[in-house]
Amino acid sequence: MPTSFLEIVELPDGRIALRRAEDEETLVTLDFSADAKAFLQGQHVEVAKAMLNVGVQMAGRLAEGDLEHDDQPRVLH
Repeated sequence: MPTSFLEIVELPDGRIALRRAEDEETLVTLDFSADAKAFLQGQHVEVAKAMLNVGVQMAGRLAEGDLEHDDQPRVLH
């Protein structure tokens, strides 16, 4: 993916999206359920920012070859 500025936006329907600043196309979308939003006490945007920040960092490390990738199934928690 070419280097560009990324922005995190809250869409009119309440979903949180990651996109390039110069483009309307969404790269990643997070959709919190009403129960999750209630549990997070209105802080779901902050949680989404943290999740997307770590994801972008991880993608950068993968692109640079800093992380090893194996073909074994992984348990996602």
